[in-house]
Amino acid sequence: MLAEMTIRNFAIIDRLAVEFGAGMTVLSGETGAGKSILVDALSLILGDRADGAAVREGADRADITARFSLADAPAAIAWLAEHELDSDDDECVIRRVVAREGRSRGWINGTPMPVRELRGLGECLVDIHGQHAHQSLLKRDAQRDLLDEYGGHTTELTAVADAAERLRATRQAIERIEQRDGRGESRIELLRYQAGELEALDLGDNELEALEAEHKRLASAERLIGDGQRALGLLYEAEDGAATDRLGAAERLIGELSSIDAGFEPIAELVSNALIHAQEAADGLRRHIDSLDIDPQRFNEVENRLGTIRDTARKHHVAPSELPELTQRLTAELAELEGADEKLAQLKTDETSQAEAYDQATSALSQARQRAAKPLGAAITDIIRSLGMPEGEFSVRVRANASERVSTHGNDHIEFLIAANPGQSARPLDRVASGGELSRISLAIEVIAAARTRVPTLVFDEVDTGIGGGVAEIVGRQLRALGASGQSLCVTHLPQVAAQAQHHLHVAKQVRSGQTMTRIDPLDRDDRVEELARMLGGVELTEQTRAHAADMIARAG
Repeated sequence: MLAEMTIRNFAIIDRLAVEFGAGMTVLSGETGAGKSILVDALSLILGDRADGAAVREGADRADITARFSLADAPAAIAWLAEHELDSDDDECVIRRVVAREGRSRGWINGTPMPVRELRGLGECLVDIHGQHAHQSLLKRDAQRDLLDEYGGHTTELTAVADAAERLRATRQAIERIEQRDGRGESRIELLRYQAGELEALDLGDNELEALEAEHKRLASAERLIGDGQRALGLLYEAEDGAATDRLGAAERLIGELSSIDAGFEPIAELVSNALIHAQEAADGLRRHIDSLDIDPQRFNEVENRLGTIRDTARKHHVAPSELPELTQRLTAELAELEGADEKLAQLKTDETSQAEAYDQATSALSQARQRAAKPLGAAITDIIRSLGMPEGEFSVRVRANASERVSTHGNDHIEFLIAANPGQSARPLDRVASGGELSRISLAIEVIAAARTRVPTLVFDEVDTGIGGGVAEIVGRQLRALGASGQSLCVTHLPQVAAQAQHHLHVAKQVRSGQTMTRIDPLDRDDRVEELARMLGGVELTEQTRAHAADMIARAG
């Protein structure tokens, strides 16, 4: 679970350190105080896109660190072990730094990591449910994914995806062969001619590089021999003082001096080594010059071979170095076309068996979805009825899609339906007129989805928008129940929800040195009573309001 966050220079936060406990924690405060900034900072830690505009005015960068306890996070422990980032204290520290120009860096347990890895680990640690979640739930893909997540259809989905990919690949191979049928014979004749020409060229591995190097050497043979002889003379054979003669003389003089002054000894050793190297260089140079030969016939042979290679490359519109690859490509295409009829027959046989396998996989997935649809609908119905829709009826419809398109998600058409009142027929969610009803349905779906997740920390950012009264208290109980086996963090403006929490953080703005800052303070019981009384309303807090707030906290336990 999330144990602590430290934030510097993020939005209107200067410096902030917040500790979190198990169970349910609420964040409350006046509108505009910055309650959701903490959620935004946490989202950044978990790999959301960085934006330099989030850096506090006047600062160069924002710096956010989150420390997590891994006692209840086996998936995160496994992820860290797989990436060799595990620690010995059952904790994990994630850090994200965002520069004003938008660049960002991330660390996991002190090791620099790309943002996608922060996102991968974050999915094992935190699940954030935002106040606009109902907008995505109107999309059919999101409804399908939620049903599959609720039903735990990982095995069935994997089988469908694998079968779909195999069938797609086979059909694409069939299409390629059939598209060639109209020009197949002429293409085969052309390929036979081209491949035969390239095979006759018989360009060996690395032959081009070797020929070019040899051509360069033969073309400069006279210079190589002449200048080599002059260099040899300077090193060893010059009558007016070759390098080896001068080094030998210097070696003798310094050797005599070193017998008088030990400081000359290391210098004598260096000169001695230089003499040895000069003698070795002269010997090597002499041997290499002797091996050089001015051979006009060989030069012509190399030049003709290079001309043939370059002419062939120009004919095929490629660089000479690309000829071996072209030969392999044309030979492979020729073999494929010459065996096309036989291969096409095999592909058609494969397509039949793969289509059957795909149909079986999609049928199994569809049956699993049918089995999960009814209990999911019943579970969401129970919650929306407790949220002020006593006659509401939620259902999930799974219908086979007549399309022949191969999909990695199967062929089902998934649709969430709601009948809000008696006598009304079930309608798709995107046709629900009441925003309040949609908010409640969305909240019920979020609660069910969160209850099924194995992520230890659940975050709810004003998901209770649009409700109030007794319904709000029920929502608070639902969120408290979700935190019973882990941790739930709730940003709320409703006292009925806040009263259910075990921990309460108050968010407030203050002006310091002419700048607006956000601060977050943990509230004790008396402070909670004052905050709930404020949330209950009224310009002035009365003893009656305070008594009501205290009673709400006491009843929540």
